[in-house]
Amino acid sequence: MSIRRVVTGVNADGSSVFVSDESVEAVAPTLLAGVEFHQLWGQDEPPVAPQDGTPPGYHNFFPPAGGYRVGTFTLPPDATQSLEGIDVGAALRELEAALPGLLAHNEPENPGMHTTVTIDFEYVVSGRVVLELDDGATVELGPGDTVVQNGTRHAWRNPFDEPATLLVVLIGATPA
Repeated sequence: MSIRRVVTGVNADGSSVFVSDESVEAVAPTLLAGVEFHQLWGQDEPPVAPQDGTPPGYHNFFPPAGGYRVGTFTLPPDATQSLEGIDVGAALRELEAALPGLLAHNEPENPGMHTTVTIDFEYVVSGRVVLELDDGATVELGPGDTVVQNGTRHAWRNPFDEPATLLVVLIGATPA
């Protein structure tokens, strides 16, 4: 799936202009069958405005303090993925190249559980999903529901029959 992204900016005369109107393709790593990420916008520094609409650069999946990321995350129904026929080393390199730093925050002994130094805003666009915290507490979320993650350890689960898509805004925070 692709998502249309229209970007505005300010030209040399100070007038508002449309800078681009394009499709952003999903990143769908081999190792995470059915999971899709759309990286729509982000930067590693606090934004200034107005801007000319040039896509800001950023390095890692999660933003540093003062940076931000905007995108979507689609989680397929829970299923046991077979690694049969997959070159795991190559798949790990592919994932790191496409979404740098994502795996570094995940706990290998507890798949999906992770902690980041970010404030995250999630909005469920479609489907249903379960948010699990480190003590095992869970909450079911559906279309229109929102979550504010305050740097907490958590995992997303989808025990339902259809994929769930969330709009996510990640804001890099300073460690407490």
